[in-house]
Amino acid sequence: MDAKSEHAPRWKHDGVRVIPGHALDPNTPQTPGMDRKAAINYARVGAQKIWAGTVNIRPNAKTGAHHHGELESIIYVVRGKARMRWGDRLEFTAEAGPGDFIFVPPFVPHQEINASSSEPLECVVVRSDNEAVVVNLDIEPVEKPSEVLWVDPIHKG
Repeated sequence: MDAKSEHAPRWKHDGVRVIPGHALDPNTPQTPGMDRKAAINYARVGAQKIWAGTVNIRPNAKTGAHHHGELESIIYVVRGKARMRWGDRLEFTAEAGPGDFIFVPPFVPHQEINASSSEPLECVVVRSDNEAVVVNLDIEPVEKPSEVLWVDPIHKG
C-alpha cells in the first residue's frame, strides 16, 4: 500500500451519514420545560463547523434574555407556535409556525417563547459551530418567564 492510499478517505465510514430520528443524543444541556437532542455534532459525526438537533418545548415555556456570541442560529418550526423577542430591551417581536424558519444573527439579544398555552412547540435548531455559546443578559424580559422556566447553566432567567 502506498502513502497516497493510506491517507485516502474511507468513503463508507467517512462519507454521508444518516442519523435516524429515533437515535438522537439527549446528552446535551437540558433545561426545565424543554427537551434538546443532538443529531449532528463533532462527537456523533465529526462535524467541525455546525451543530444540529431538535428541541421540544412545553406550553408557555420562555427563556431569559441571551445571545449566542458569534454563532448564527437557524430554527425551523415543525409544530406549534414560536414567538421570538429581540433587541436591546427585547422590544421587537415576531411569531413563526409550522414550516417557518427563524434566523438569529450573531450577538442579537433575544428571548425564545412557546406562544401556546396548551400545545408543545417542536423545532429543529442549527448553529454555525459546535460550541454551546450562550451569554445570559441582564435585561428585564418583556414576557417574564412563568410556569415552566428555561433556567439552567445555559439559559439563566
